[in-house]
Amino acid sequence: MPSGSAVWTERLEAAAAWRRTQGLWRERNTLQPGLVDFAGNDYLGLKDDPRLAEAQAAAAKRFGAGAGASHLVSGHLEVHEALERRLAELVGRPRALLFSTGYMANLGTLQALCDSNTLIFQDRLNHASLLDGAALAGARSRRFHHRDFNDLERLLGRAPAEAAKLVVSDGVFSMDGDVADVGGLAAVSARHDAWLMIDDAHGIGVLGAHGDGCVGHAHGVERVPVLVGTLGKALGTGGAFVAGSDALIEHLIQFARAYVYTTAQPPGVAAASLAALDVLAAEPERRQQLRDNIHYFRREAALLDLPLGDSFTPIQPLILGEGRQVMHWAARLREADLLVGAIRPPTVANGEARLRITLRASHSRESLDRLLEALARLHEEAAA
Repeated sequence: MPSGSAVWTERLEAAAAWRRTQGLWRERNTLQPGLVDFAGNDYLGLKDDPRLAEAQAAAAKRFGAGAGASHLVSGHLEVHEALERRLAELVGRPRALLFSTGYMANLGTLQALCDSNTLIFQDRLNHASLLDGAALAGARSRRFHHRDFNDLERLLGRAPAEAAKLVVSDGVFSMDGDVADVGGLAAVSARHDAWLMIDDAHGIGVLGAHGDGCVGHAHGVERVPVLVGTLGKALGTGGAFVAGSDALIEHLIQFARAYVYTTAQPPGVAAASLAALDVLAAEPERRQQLRDNIHYFRREAALLDLPLGDSFTPIQPLILGEGRQVMHWAARLREADLLVGAIRPPTVANGEARLRITLRASHSRESLDRLLEALARLHEEAAA
């Protein structure tokens, strides 16, 4: 009989071999100097803003490099309290609660709200963290067709009237860039006495009248009781938050294990996030420049007959279908000092492999033209 060590070695080797033979092996890309990044989520170009770095350094000097403990022990500092107030104001909610990552925010929220007696209804293209959160909670989960209210209505109609029901959707879908119809989801949820949870990770800072996302002030806490946002995308720092009523936030403080049992966010990161919110409010031209770059890229891509998905957000999927072609195009683009995301199953469905091109306010017209020219060459070669 093989030893425990041998059993685990065989399992790891078999899993690696299977992934390699399927052409799905993942590798980390180290961002080298000179590469133009069209893969990341720094939509407003705030990651490298010196004001954020200065705020982070000053807070680290004042409070220390780390928080030193969980929020419920001694790690909840005044800079965390100030950031939670500002985030609640941004999205028009009574309160907000910081989490270390967006993944942990979704896991913790669903685990705290749901149990085996809860019915969860999720869009088929929801982020993995939402699916994993439902599984962690042990809730019964059904997935409705993407942005299909009729299918959601059908599934909700079959649910017992007395059951606790939660409808969950991404705000901006991370691989396609399309946006949930939050108003429609809220209306369907209300008809069936269900709560609605929106993960607006890719909308915060980008969408809305003031960068408050696709939910924000447009859809109040009565229509969207649970709102999740992240700080590591358009705001350029790290961490995440959940916003909602006093009752919701107090419930998460008591029961969200991903909040209770982890060290609080480093104070420097919280201070940098506060600085990012200052820039977001003071410089709306960043969002306008981002919109201009999106419009220009899509207009020129259409002239080149590139197979872009239908998205008006910074996420621009170029659907190629076959994983090997995606990897080939990504490698050729990297040779031209252009970094794009190469997305294959299981992240997306079979036959829907794509380049995930992300745009930001800081991209120059010259950089956009370089990318468009490189994509045009690859498109012509593939058609030949």
